[in-house]
Parts: sequence; structure tokens; C-alpha cells
Amino acid sequence: MPESSTNASTTPVKGPASYFPSIEARYGQPISHWMDLLRAAGALKHMEYVALLKTDHGLGHGHANALVAAYLARGK
Repeated sequence: MPESSTNASTTPVKGPASYFPSIEARYGQPISHWMDLLRAAGALKHMEYVALLKTDHGLGHGHANALVAAYLARGK
């Protein structure tokens, strides 16, 4: 029987991106929407971005933090 190869679609997503499906389902917007919003906010510190998403857009702390971590990791 041949060995099965690793399939990217079955490899679990790790890090901040692991929150993306639940963020999209819960808040009804694609991740690109949130990245555009963070970009439009200008240069802020990590927790300032988190606070913006929580206070102005109603995101929970974990979801906001995951989006900001991914945004900053991408180099804005």
C-alpha cells in the first residue's frame, strides 16, 4: 500500500490564522476586511489595534488579538 502524502488541506492551521474561520463566521466579514481596517487605522501599537477592534467593532479579545498578530506579522 503506498504511503499517503501530507495534504495541505488536512494540515491543521496554527497560530493566529487558526482563528480566522470562527472570526469570519461570527462577525460576517472576510479576513481581508479586518486587514484593510487595521491598515486604514495607521501606525498603532499592538494593543491599540486590539482596543480599536474591541471598542469600535465589537470583537472579542482573542479574535482581535489574532487579527492584529497576523496583520503585524505580514508587515502591515
